[in-house]
Amino acid sequence: MSGASTPIESNADRVLDTRGLNCPMPILKAKKTLNEMTGGSLLKVLATDPGAVRDFEYFCRHTGHQLMESTEVEGEFRFLIRRKG
Repeated sequence: MSGASTPIESNADRVLDTRGLNCPMPILKAKKTLNEMTGGSLLKVLATDPGAVRDFEYFCRHTGHQLMESTEVEGEFRFLIRRKG
C-alpha cells in the first residue's frame, strides 16, 4: 500500500471502487457486494459523486447496514460500511 494509511483503509475486508460512476451505480454496486459478504464484514467504498454522501446515509439507514465512517479527501468520498449481521 502506498501513501499514508488511514483507519478507513486498514479496517476494510473488501474495497469497492465506484469512482467516476454517478447515482445510482455506487449504491447498486455496494448492495451487490454487501450481499456477497458475511455479516459483520467491513466494506470500503470509494466514490466521486457528491450525491453518494446522502445516498449511502439513506441506504444504510433503510437496509440495516451500519455506516461506520464517511469522509471526503480532495473530492473523493470514502465510506466504511459494516454489513448487517
